[in-house]
Parts: sequence; C-alpha cells; structure tokens
Amino acid sequence: MSFPEITVLDRGFVRLIDHMGTDLTVVNAARVSFGKRKEAFEPKDAELVDYLAEHEHTAPFRHAYLTFHVKAPIFVFRQWMKHRIASDFNEISGRYVEFKEDEYFVPESFRLQAKVNKQGSEGELPEANRSAAREAYLTACQNSVAQYKQMIDLGVCREQARCVLPLGLYSEVYWTASLQAVAHFLHLRLDAHAQWEIRQFALAIKELTEPLFPNSLSALMKAPTT
Repeated sequence: MSFPEITVLDRGFVRLIDHMGTDLTVVNAARVSFGKRKEAFEPKDAELVDYLAEHEHTAPFRHAYLTFHVKAPIFVFRQWMKHRIASDFNEISGRYVEFKEDEYFVPESFRLQAKVNKQGSEGELPEANRSAAREAYLTACQNSVAQYKQMIDLGVCREQARCVLPLGLYSEVYWTASLQAVAHFLHLRLDAHAQWEIRQFALAIKELTEPLFPNSLSALMKAPTT
C-alpha cells in the first residue's frame, strides 16, 4: 500500500499513514450536545466550525486524528516531542537496530547566530567561512559514526555505542495526534521564530492535513489560540 509522502530536507520525509474523521466528525461531535447528527457536511456547517475555533470550543476537534510516519534529524524530534498533549510517539530504537553510516543531516548552508534572539539564527555564514564550517561539520559527523561502528565491531552493545552519535542523526517516528494537536503544532512550528528545519516538516504536515480537514484546519489556524 502506498501512502502520501513529502520529502523534507536531504534525507527526511513525512508520510501520512492513517487518519480518523472528517470535517463532519467535528460538526457531529459539537451537535451531539443537542442530540443531533448530520450525514453530510453542508456550507453552513463551516460557520459552526469557525465559531468553535474562534471561541476555543476545541473538544470537537479532538475527535479527529491523524498518524504520520516521519523521518527527521534527532534535534528536530527534540523540539517536536515537546508536543505531547493529545499526541503520541513511537520511535525507532538504537537498542534494536544498527544505524547506517551516512544517515545524518547535512545542511545546504550554515546560518549566523542571531544578535537579538539568543536561541535563533539569521542570515548566512560569510563565504570565507563556509568551506571550513562544512568540513568541521562533516568531520564531526563522520568521526562520530566511525567510532560508533568501531565500538559495535568490538562487541559493545548497541544501547551504549549509540551514545556517541550526533544530534544530526536521522531517526524515525510514528506520530499520532488529534486534529487540534496538529493545528497547535503548526501554529508554533510555522512561526518565523521556529527553527528553519522544523518549519520544513511543519509545512509538510500542513500540506498532508489540509485536504482531509479543509474547513477545520483553516478555522483552527485562524483562531488566536488552539
């Protein structure tokens, strides 16, 4: 079975594995308060969806769920896994599998440290420093993986050998989240203050979610909070 997939960064991807519900699910979850249920989504139902999101009546949005298979660098997942409410993760385990030699993220360019935002970046590294920065980055990643492989060959267990691997190493997770949780993730990770790399994954999540819940996601993204 093939699943919708978007390539992200140099070796990553976001793949839609499964989903539960539609915009009609949100509408019916709200209307059950009045003992009512609809069989089809109508134009006026979009107004109800907008009202729910605008006034933060978010429970109906938590009856719809999506499951994604994501391959991303570990430093991206460090940020992503802060989104725990109404969502869950299962990650590939370095205790069970041996990581490949070249499965680490290599940036196309290097950014400067932001002068005002201590946790952010801005612009691009001066051309005079780019080659040296790339060489330092690749050397560090290659050496880490080489030492990891050497320890495996020496008989060191995988769960200890993996400790030397870089944060740029790619990992894989299944992420299942409610529609509200997905929208909350997008609100934060599409923001200009979010790290560029995770913003690329957020764009892919949004692209795969919009066709399934066009009215609900639009309403949640317009709302001041989710």
